[in-house]
Amino acid sequence: MRQEVIIGVERRRRWRDEEKLAILDEVGVNGASVSDVARAHDITRQHIYQWRQELKRKGLLEATAGSGITFLPLVAPEPDGVDERLAGDIEIRVANGRTLRCPSDLCSDNLLRLVRLLEAI
Repeated sequence: MRQEVIIGVERRRRWRDEEKLAILDEVGVNGASVSDVARAHDITRQHIYQWRQELKRKGLLEATAGSGITFLPLVAPEPDGVDERLAGDIEIRVANGRTLRCPSDLCSDNLLRLVRLLEAI
């Protein structure tokens, strides 16, 4: 049986905010995952997730930092009327391979009954 003797007090490492930010910035670079970065710095993945939350609370990290994501506003135009592409028939293929073709204005309750019937056959 192997035993290990630890002499002295084992100390926790202290990380400065700048060090945490540098480590967080490595995630995603050249495809590096959270696990890869954690392993490279001898920390757990949970450290990285906790540091993200902590630095966001302190205002040192943007919500999308490191992700390369930029959100843009989207303005959707108002529809002019019924789209003619939607006015035709619809086709539904159920799990057993059967196909149901029906008008697109069919009541949803009736459509549900038909689909259940086809699946039961």
